[in-house]
Amino acid sequence: MEKTETYVHLDEQGVMRVSKTRVMLDSIIVAFQQGHSPETIQQQYPTLTLEEVYGAVAYYLANQGEVDEYLKRQGEVWNDWREKCEQRRNPVVQRLRSQLGGARAQVP
Repeated sequence: MEKTETYVHLDEQGVMRVSKTRVMLDSIIVAFQQGHSPETIQQQYPTLTLEEVYGAVAYYLANQGEVDEYLKRQGEVWNDWREKCEQRRNPVVQRLRSQLGGARAQVP
């Protein structure tokens, strides 16, 4: 009997990855939900084989509730990071914004 391939695994940070790559399952599922074919998705992620893309989609379809909960948690993580980044004042960005504001004031 042949060994069954595992197409999705959790990495050390709890992120679902496809096969032995760093490609996040999130990316594959969002593309699939947007109507992209596995062939198109594989072209977007050349480190994946077509088999791995189909395997990731099959994993999603077989575990949709679990994966949807995971995607929801991932969305919350990204939103938290986005908020933290927006709250931090980057001195370079602040300087550029002030220079841009000064340049606009000089334009007649």
